[in-house]
Order: sequence, then C-alpha cells, then structure tokens
Amino acid sequence: MKYLSTLMATLLAATAFAQPAPSPTEAEVRKVDREAGKITLKHGEIKNLDMPPMSMVFQVRDKALLDKVKAGDRVSFTADKINGAYTVLSIAPAP
Repeated sequence: MKYLSTLMATLLAATAFAQPAPSPTEAEVRKVDREAGKITLKHGEIKNLDMPPMSMVFQVRDKALLDKVKAGDRVSFTADKINGAYTVLSIAPAP
C-alpha cells in the first residue's frame, strides 16, 4: 500500500510540472545549415516555449528534416527545449 501511495504522489508531482505539448507554429525559413544541423526561422509565437515572434537559429532533432526545406519556404514546425537547446522536432511546408 505504501508503494502505491508513493507511486501516486510521484505521478501527481510529475504531471504538475509537465510542459504543454508542442503545437505547430508558422514560419519562414531564412537559412539552412545542413552541416551544423541548424535552421534559422522567422517564426510566430511558440506557445509551448512562451516565446514571442522573432527570428532565431534552432537546432534540429534529425538533420534529415533539413532536406525538406530551403531559404524562403513557408513552413509549419514544432519545437521544444531539449537539453537546454531550442530544437525543431518536425517541419513541413505550410498548408
């Protein structure tokens, strides 16, 4: 019984600090650096990161994502902070 109480307390504490799931954000690709695995985006508000619209450089989780885009493209992307770095998780042409 004590184990169950400890488990429930741990789960409740973990959900209290859970980050919102990344939601898609619209952006314009400014620069793609395939070698470094980075992309510069002029983006709208990123709600899950509490970030206002701006232009900035992101790392990408998977360098293959950079093969889908080029400078000037309008895209929809998701991002999160991973190990202290703002990181693009997914990217696709804007609808």
